[in-house]
Amino acid sequence: MNRIQKFFTKLKGLLVHRFFQVLLFIILGVFAYGLMFSNVKPERVQVELFKPAEQTIRSTKTVEDTYKTEQEKEEISKQVADVYSLKKEYAKNKVDLISSIFDTAIEVNKETDPDSDHKNDGEKENKKETLKTDAQKVSILKEKLTDEVNKNIEESVFLALVQADEDELKIARDSTITAVNNVMSSRIAASDVENAKKMVVEELGYMSISSDMKKASNSLARTAIIQNVFFDKDKTEEQRRKAIESVEPIRILQGQIIVEENQLVDRDVYRQLELAGFLNTESTIYPYIGLLLFIMLTFAAFYYFFTFSISKKDNKYNQLLIFSLVFILSMATMKTISILADMKNSNLEYIFPVAMSAMLIKILLNDKLAVAMILLLGSYGTVIFNGDTPGNLDVSMGLYIIFGGLTAILILSRLNFKSKVLVAGLLLSLINMAFVFSLIFIMDGHYTRMEYLYYAVSALGSGVGSAVLTMGLLPFFESGFGILSSMKLIELANPNHPLLRKILIEAPGTYHHSVMVANLAESACEAIGSNGLLARVGSYYHDIGKTKMPHFFIENQMSGDNPHDRLQPETSRDIIIAHAVDGGEMLRNHKLPKEIVDIAEQHHGTTLLKFFYYKAKKQDDATLEDAYRYPGPKAIMKEVAVIGIADSVEAAVRSMQHPTPDKIEELVNFIIQERIQDGQFDECDITMRELNIVKHSLCESLNGIFHSRIEYPEPDKLGQKVKE
Repeated sequence: MNRIQKFFTKLKGLLVHRFFQVLLFIILGVFAYGLMFSNVKPERVQVELFKPAEQTIRSTKTVEDTYKTEQEKEEISKQVADVYSLKKEYAKNKVDLISSIFDTAIEVNKETDPDSDHKNDGEKENKKETLKTDAQKVSILKEKLTDEVNKNIEESVFLALVQADEDELKIARDSTITAVNNVMSSRIAASDVENAKKMVVEELGYMSISSDMKKASNSLARTAIIQNVFFDKDKTEEQRRKAIESVEPIRILQGQIIVEENQLVDRDVYRQLELAGFLNTESTIYPYIGLLLFIMLTFAAFYYFFTFSISKKDNKYNQLLIFSLVFILSMATMKTISILADMKNSNLEYIFPVAMSAMLIKILLNDKLAVAMILLLGSYGTVIFNGDTPGNLDVSMGLYIIFGGLTAILILSRLNFKSKVLVAGLLLSLINMAFVFSLIFIMDGHYTRMEYLYYAVSALGSGVGSAVLTMGLLPFFESGFGILSSMKLIELANPNHPLLRKILIEAPGTYHHSVMVANLAESACEAIGSNGLLARVGSYYHDIGKTKMPHFFIENQMSGDNPHDRLQPETSRDIIIAHAVDGGEMLRNHKLPKEIVDIAEQHHGTTLLKFFYYKAKKQDDATLEDAYRYPGPKAIMKEVAVIGIADSVEAAVRSMQHPTPDKIEELVNFIIQERIQDGQFDECDITMRELNIVKHSLCESLNGIFHSRIEYPEPDKLGQKVKE
């Protein structure tokens, strides 16, 4: 064990205590707070009225510019035209008045005419009325009308009305009513009254009546034409109110440039700076409190996750330390790049290796923690990459980090990319570039060709840099924490590994058996969501102990001679049981990962060597069953449990004379049930549902291996058929 491993082992020993766990999270929180402190520190600027600004100043928050909002409302209010309402009832009133005047005139003429057909002969004789003068008729007519009406009608009109006969009055009445109604139905403002009167006279110009009656009709019609459109104060106020309400408040947006460097600070700019709080000399602690709450919330969530969601203590502390180191490394890189970007006043932040942390956590730990890391870095990235503008959050950079990290996790989830981190980085570079361009296109930025090229190179550098850093840092974490990564497993699966070559040369039957078990175990583990690659590589090494005495194991007995036939049961027992213990020892000596060692030692659990136990039982009935059991321990990982089942199943099916699907299924089910009843899965968290899935997977794989084949004819018969 090197010094790094010893150091981290001591740290893991400290993390057993709750106090040091909490202390670690506090240290991480203080570290994050220190990095982001300058990004939330309120900015104080030195500006003077009517003098050039010494620097470009952006608003740190969104505030309403009430002065400009009121100006806009006042301007909009002035643009609203006065509302004039049409009084439709005026037309009806005037029509009714004209009609009443003519009807009254007709009535007066009837009453004052003794020859009227409406009077009977008795009335004519009894009253003996005499013909009244025109003046008298006019007087009677005026009495029947109101003073208001009489005042507005000329005397000549009354005279014409009493002199006309009934038919002429009716013609004049109907024509005048029609003309007045037509003209009064349109909108007549005060300035349009005279024109409207001319229009009504023009409409009456075609009446075929006497000139006096025509003049009277014209006079009455002109009198009836009045203003019918009036200013409506209530509606005008309502329209202005709606217009004012439609005015959106004018705001100084967060991140908006208030004044550029060397620009004159006029009164308007000065007022905006005051609104944005740059001229406020009073210090505020709210940004610091906000950052503290933000960090406390995120780390409280992660503390809860690590405390209550990870059950295996050793694995928990390993994950906690790895997660902490990757977080510190990523945050330090992020802060360094943001400082360089501010110094050069460029968008250098897009070169940040967004996928480095995701790749490391994905390969070293698991997908859930990788996603959690990316979400944490993405949220903190919005603060760190805010260009040192307090209160501003660079949301686009946060999205870039999250999208790049999640993309890396998805790419590495594909089996063919697990050992090709650099290829995954190149693919990620192209996806990063597409995402960066999507962001700048959405924000409708106007950039030069060189700027577009700069963005493209930064995105490509981010992807490749993530892959290179991941490949460079993986050995450090693997050696420091004893982590068995996918890359390490693929390296161990190389047939040129000394131990695998040893099995192949010294125990070829065992090598073939191990490869078969690897195929079965990998498929079954992947079916239940376990580590199929670990199951495959572990299967390659699980019987390495047999290389010490290979000919005592049946798969290596090519000649058919079985030395166990000449040995006592207890001797055979010791030889067979020793291969698990010897295998673990050999793997430790070659410094193979602990998981591979556990598979070699635990794949038989504490199962019974039935053949030699019953052989010994025949010789001595007092033989104890425990003496013929493997020393264990029992399987702890699901992968070990599956390998143990696959090991027994492969050996049993290979010994069958004519394996059929039904026989294979019956055998697999028997072996699994026997191990359940023997308590071999008591230390493992594998479920009955998962065991059922394992059974179906093994049966499917074995049926593919031992499927029926076509029975080819003998060579001489085959030659005869060819000749024919």
